[in-house]
Amino acid sequence: MASRTTEQHISLPLLRMSWETLSFVHWKADPGRVQALLPDGLTVDTYDGAAWVGLTPFVLAKIRPPGVPPHWPYSRWPALARITSTPETNLRTYVRDADGRDGLWFLSLDIGSAALATAMRAAVGARYRPGDLSVAHDGSVVTYAGHRSRDPASYRLSVRLGASIAPSELEVWLTSRWRAYTVHAGRLLVTPVEHEPWPLREAVIETIEQNLTARIGLCDLGEPDLVHYSDGVQDVRIQRPRVLARHHTVP
Repeated sequence: MASRTTEQHISLPLLRMSWETLSFVHWKADPGRVQALLPDGLTVDTYDGAAWVGLTPFVLAKIRPPGVPPHWPYSRWPALARITSTPETNLRTYVRDADGRDGLWFLSLDIGSAALATAMRAAVGARYRPGDLSVAHDGSVVTYAGHRSRDPASYRLSVRLGASIAPSELEVWLTSRWRAYTVHAGRLLVTPVEHEPWPLREAVIETIEQNLTARIGLCDLGEPDLVHYSDGVQDVRIQRPRVLARHHTVP
């Protein structure tokens, strides 16, 4: 079972950053259909017999090397703030590796900066796609929108924020994952992650229009089953990826 608190301490991170203004939009899905989207070496993780697919738009902020604190005064240098922060949206599912460890597999990754897409690909091997992404606040409503630069994939999501909640077992299972898997140069990699527990709030969808799920072959998920919001986590530590001890060559 996933844990609300981090599973490992990362004393020498490759990168530090903040994940802010994040919504979790989740659908139940057939495990067999999700398994077909995974590389060799990963098995779909299920909760009460169902796989889950999550759409998580947010702001990737304050990307920094080790030693630079999250309260660094970025506002004094607007040019620096622009190149260290950008909207990101990922479509993800939940998996286990050959040793039974749970984590995330990203079905797609969209980011609002071509430069950061290249940098993050190089750093962690993740297949980021640049696009025109935005996050806007209007009172208690947050609106996310985006479309890819060279692809018809797009989305628009408006979420009305509610009260803070104490997460249930399912909500911990969906949000608290401490490693991500990627494929790079034909190898299956794992990237450990550490941060404080997610502060969760209730949320209600006001508008959702998206074809990201259809673009990966999940065309009939219907309306989302669960929605949550988080103001974010400020001290995210990402470890250098490593090749799994047990891995399969992936095309």
